[in-house]
Formats: sequence, C-alpha cells, structure tokens
Amino acid sequence: MKKIALAVHGGAGTILKSRMTMELENEYRSGLRAALEAGWTILQRGGMSLDATEAAVVELENNPLFNAGRGAVFTHDGRNEMDASIMDGATRNAGAVAFVRNVKNPIKLARLVMEQTEHILLAGAGANEFAREMNVESATDEYFFTDFRYQQLLEARRQHKIQLDHTADEPELIEESESPKTKSQIPNPKSQIGTVGAVACDVRGNLAAATSTGGMTNKKYGRVGDTPLVGAGTYADNNTCAVSCTGHGEFFMLAVAAYDVAARMKYKNSGLIEAALETVDYLRDIGGEGGLIAVDARGNVALPFNSEGMYRGFVNSDGEIIVEIYR
Repeated sequence: MKKIALAVHGGAGTILKSRMTMELENEYRSGLRAALEAGWTILQRGGMSLDATEAAVVELENNPLFNAGRGAVFTHDGRNEMDASIMDGATRNAGAVAFVRNVKNPIKLARLVMEQTEHILLAGAGANEFAREMNVESATDEYFFTDFRYQQLLEARRQHKIQLDHTADEPELIEESESPKTKSQIPNPKSQIGTVGAVACDVRGNLAAATSTGGMTNKKYGRVGDTPLVGAGTYADNNTCAVSCTGHGEFFMLAVAAYDVAARMKYKNSGLIEAALETVDYLRDIGGEGGLIAVDARGNVALPFNSEGMYRGFVNSDGEIIVEIYR
C-alpha cells in the first residue's frame, strides 16, 4: 500500500505574529485543520486524491477568512471574480475557470470543466453559462461580501494601486457612504492572505492538486493570475509530484512555477523537497514572493516559501494534523 499524504495552504505573505490576535490565529488554524480533516477522511477510506483535494479546497472556499470563494477580494468595479483549477496526476487531465461570478465553489466548476468538456479553461460569461448548465450551486453578491475585503478595495482605490493581500501595509479605515458595513467589523488585515490550495497522494499512488483564489484587490482589465493556469499555479503528474502555488501570480507565471518543481524532479532527478526549495529560491531571484505545497507518489510533502509566513498544514504518517503559520 502506498503512503497517503495531504497538504493545504491558505496563502503566503507578510504574516507577523506580532500583528495577530490569539483569537484570529486560532480561527485560521481551525480553518486549515477543517480543510485537512475533510481531505484526510477521504484518503483514509481509500478515496481518490482528486476527491480529497477538492473537498479540502471547498472547506477553504467556504471560510470567509481566506481569499477564495466566500472570502474573495473585490475588483476595481466592486465585484468578486474568482479563478480555480484542478489536475489529476494519473491522467494528467485538468480543468480550470477564470472570471467566474456568484459560483459558491469555483473548484467544483473547475472539476466539471475537466470531466464534462473537451476544454481545460473556461472564462467569464462562458464559464458562468457552463455553471448554470451544470446546475452548480450559486450564491448572491451578499454571500461573498466581507467588510474587510471592501475596506481593502477602498484603500487600494484611494492609493490608485493593485493590492496584493499579503501587503505589509494595513488599510486605513475609509468612511464612505457606499460601504454598507461598520468599521468595527474589520479584522486584522495581516491574517487575510491570498490563494488557497491542496495537494494529495492516495493509496494507489495517484496525485492531485487543486487551487482557488479571488485574485488581487482592485484588479482591472480582466487580469488573470497563475491560479487557473496549468503549470503556473497548479500541476500534477504521478511520475513526479502535485503542486499548488500561492503568492504574486505574475512571477509564478514567469517561472511556470508548479511545473518547474516537476521538471526539476524529472530532468535533474531531484527529490521533492530539493526541487520545491529550488523553485521557491528561483522565484525570489526574479522578484517573486510566495510559496507552494507539493507531494510525491511516495507520500513525501514539501511546503517551502520565501515570505514572512504561509498559512499551511499537512497530515503526517501517523495521521497527526500539523498546522503552521509563521516562518
């Protein structure tokens, strides 16, 4: 029997313990643990890695603390536009969506693209039309609204910039009549960080990876990051590894980061941990901040990052859940 493995992430960036309350830290740890429990239950029962990664990411999408699904950030126009992708290491088939709106769990839609169409990536109106055809669960704009995310947008608009969730700058409290919430509801911004993802190895040695995000605050012009791009933000191949990335997407695209880990294993005969570390180091060299999670068919796990912290967790060989945040 192969050694099963599971890891998840909830984003990487400037995450400082000095700026985190104990209550909020516990909420984040609880969210990561819930995602691991959802995926691990499937793997323990002999289930597929694909099902495990999807279940783990759904948990994170449903948690408003993370920038995916319910906690997605706002675009310049005040909308929630989400991206997601999933890949099966056994078949090397993948599915992805970009610019989807009002889809409660974009990762489920990405899997349907993989399994029910001849395509890999659907975007915008077409992706939403496909969601309706597949009867994917939808949600109103109010479901996706969080006051902290809205305050992020107002601050980004004020400064005329595109805002990464893992910025070191705290948003000022903007008093505008267009905000329907109160300032007292704003949590510590240091703990609200980008993309979510999961990677897994099941009892058959099959690998899978899944990633989901709300993108960047105040993004314009139909910007797409690495998350829905196979090879950049998500990759899985039974012969090498499964990878899910988080960070400044433009650099992960330039590095083809998820595939880069697999390529180092395939062409350099590097081990998983060595390959993952080298990829993250290369990202730093070209100016990219973030991290990734990866597993191989032997059940090894790697969770490297080059930022101040990364919300992350994995299950060890004894079935113990390990959750970490800081460097």
